[in-house]
Amino acid sequence: MKLSDLKTLKPFFNKTVDEWIEAYRNNRETATLELLQFFVACSGCKGKITLKMRRSMDNAKIVTDLTDQFDDSAGGAYPLVMSGPQWKKFKVHFCDFIGNLMRQCQYSIIYDEYLMESIISFLITLSDSQVRAFRHTATCAALKLMTALVDIALTLSVSIDNTQRQLDKVRQEKVRGERLDNLVAKRQELDGNMEDIKTMLGYLFKSIYVHRYRDIVPEIRGLCVTEIGIWMAKFPNHFLDDSYLKYVGWTLFDKVGYVRLKSLQSLVPLYETEEIADEMELFTHKFKERIIAMTSDKEPEVAAQAIKLIISIFKQNNDVLTDKDCIHVYELVYATNRGVAQAAGEFLNEKLFKIDENATDELYSRRGKKRSVHTPLIRDLITFFIESEIHEHGAYLVDSLIESHPMMKDWECMTDLLLEEPGADEEALDDRHETVLIEIMVCAIKQSATGECPVGRIPSRKQLSNKESKQLFETKSSITKHFIVTLPLLLDKYKTDTEKIANLMTIPQYFDLSHYAQDFEQLESLLKLINELIDIHSDSEVLETCAKAYEYLYDDDFAFKRDVWVSKSLLLDNLVLQKYKKAVRSFTAYPDGRDEREDVVINLKKLAALISCLDLNLYEIWKIVFENFIRGIGSENADNVPEDAIKYSINICYYSLIWSLHDSKSNSEVGSEENYSEVRNRLADFVAELRILLSYPSEEIAREAYFTLCDLLIIFGPHLKTDEPSLPSLVFRPTQSLIDKMIDFLNDNVFKEDNQDESDTTLVNSAVRDLYIKRQVLAGFCKLIIYGIIPINYVICIVRHYVTFFNNFGDIFKLTVIKLREKDKILCGRTMASALIQIHKELLSEAEANSETLNKDDENFLSLKELAKRLATVCKYSFNLDFLST
Repeated sequence: MKLSDLKTLKPFFNKTVDEWIEAYRNNRETATLELLQFFVACSGCKGKITLKMRRSMDNAKIVTDLTDQFDDSAGGAYPLVMSGPQWKKFKVHFCDFIGNLMRQCQYSIIYDEYLMESIISFLITLSDSQVRAFRHTATCAALKLMTALVDIALTLSVSIDNTQRQLDKVRQEKVRGERLDNLVAKRQELDGNMEDIKTMLGYLFKSIYVHRYRDIVPEIRGLCVTEIGIWMAKFPNHFLDDSYLKYVGWTLFDKVGYVRLKSLQSLVPLYETEEIADEMELFTHKFKERIIAMTSDKEPEVAAQAIKLIISIFKQNNDVLTDKDCIHVYELVYATNRGVAQAAGEFLNEKLFKIDENATDELYSRRGKKRSVHTPLIRDLITFFIESEIHEHGAYLVDSLIESHPMMKDWECMTDLLLEEPGADEEALDDRHETVLIEIMVCAIKQSATGECPVGRIPSRKQLSNKESKQLFETKSSITKHFIVTLPLLLDKYKTDTEKIANLMTIPQYFDLSHYAQDFEQLESLLKLINELIDIHSDSEVLETCAKAYEYLYDDDFAFKRDVWVSKSLLLDNLVLQKYKKAVRSFTAYPDGRDEREDVVINLKKLAALISCLDLNLYEIWKIVFENFIRGIGSENADNVPEDAIKYSINICYYSLIWSLHDSKSNSEVGSEENYSEVRNRLADFVAELRILLSYPSEEIAREAYFTLCDLLIIFGPHLKTDEPSLPSLVFRPTQSLIDKMIDFLNDNVFKEDNQDESDTTLVNSAVRDLYIKRQVLAGFCKLIIYGIIPINYVICIVRHYVTFFNNFGDIFKLTVIKLREKDKILCGRTMASALIQIHKELLSEAEANSETLNKDDENFLSLKELAKRLATVCKYSFNLDFLST
């Protein structure tokens, strides 16, 4: 018997065990010694046990000698925890070997009062060793030995029952003689064997389990609770008792997540068996509160397993959970962790969304259409979502249920609830319920068609298998077949409802467009409705979704793209050439008129939404917007221009330049310097106006100008030379005056202290929003430095505030320095050192101007010293801080 036998993928256990049994029958002392030596070797110890040691020393002394011989050169690693292909299956084979050995010895050898006594006494001593390898290996062996004894006890139990039936039959027949005597003797022998097994189990439990279930090593504690769960499931008559169950309950409070997880996993099979679950009423009462609390465990895997356990408990006893308990689990469908949320979704399916095939037998719409079996459940889902009061997380709720409940993909059921008039026994959905149903339906469509999880939830696998990809394609096809017919009806019904339309108009983005090639009438109907929606709505979200729908439908792979282009052209002709120009003329004539101002803002808003997806340069959009609403806007003569008009005009001009760049890239092969001059001139004019707008009285306009500048400087940055060698003339480098202006904006809007009253909730919420905006402003400037658009020496404008504003912007400061260091370690180090020197000189100059002396105790000096320490930590340089004192 060799340790290497357990490292092979196909160990010949039966042959090895047979050979050992034969050796035991010939010389039990030598064979037992070989088995004990095997346990020592499996611990990673090279020490040897001799016959002389066995005869002259007790187990404690033997283990002490082995401890002295233990070579810890592996750094604490031993076979049970070692990694690598050879050791991956070692633990499984080690455990299987013990089970196989006991199984083949169960009819005679284990009852000879020598083998089991020798093994058990040695393992008890070894499991109490201070050496982790000995303790872990011995505990594992002893627990697997107990599991094997449990299997033997089950076999004995069956044999006892069979023998008793035979004995009862013989007695009923009043048969006397040898047969009766043999059965009585066999029954007595089996009872004796069972008693021996129970004695061994009890002794091992008290001598090893009771001590090791609270071992300092989590793996040992986890092993203990796993095995006791197996014993309870297999041999409930003996182990399903409060004297044993309490150990599992106590382990639920373990400090290590791995052990808590194993404890929960050991309980699930017990509650899934009805007979066993009925006997666990007292345990459930004692530890239910703890199990409920574990659904919010800091370890997501533990929390998910706790929910699965609660599901098993609920299936066996519907009354054991209170409403408060259920609500605690309900809320977890909105958890960030996907495993926890989906487990909570399964609980919802059991508690609230159980399918009743007979619930809709008599349920029909007004025109007599049979309702889906999911109709009552969809209504309950809507109510659940509304009562949850977490209305921004519809996608999270859908993700929690979409893989476990078929109602989430019952498109016909959902659209029937929206389109069909309610029948005699039905209650109509009110406006709020319809809005929620549409939101849930759209979220389900998106996830079903794309396979993408909501933002913030990470899927278990990032790449789809071929089978999953095929299933995704089939789902997308089924969505398209249904909604190319029903979507126009829904849009027509709710066309005046902004919130509903904003959701419904996202559906075409998930269509399989090949279906429109066979059903052009439905496409024509959809295009007419999109144009109508753009005409009657001014909400940004509705306009953007309509524009995206046009962008998606205009596909070069399909012949109907020309029809989409014609419809789009009719829309833009009406909007740009007629409505917008008319609005501009009216505004120019009556700049103070309320209707004229509103009309021009609405038209600019529509153009801003459309140009993000559609190229409007064909309509000379730059000239008719830039000249009217951007050029000279910073002058005193521009006071009458509405702020919203300026904001939307900035967006329009920005996207106009982006589309121009896109066209330049597409036509770069036939382009020339003259072709790019217009784009270059427009960019220069726009940047000049944006620079002026940085000082605009309205903070919103100034920020819009700043963010637009940051984006343009990156898009038209130096990377164009390498990415698009034919477009070097379009590279735009910021001037010194522009950089200075942006730095002034940064200092005025980011690096200033705000003293807010923390007791005022409104002010606190406002401060949070302001901080979010400030972080965006700072991040925009940092990106310009990282990408080399603004020279690296300007990083001093940021790092000088590192210490003062670390709580608000520390992560941005740190990431900026790290990125600069990744690009060039030496340059980054020199720049940081130069920044520190410059700040030090400024402090000296300031002190001299005030006729003071800068000393080490000065607050500004201490702040500079702290800055140097933090920069040294981030840059991983060891700056000599003593130079600052000279």
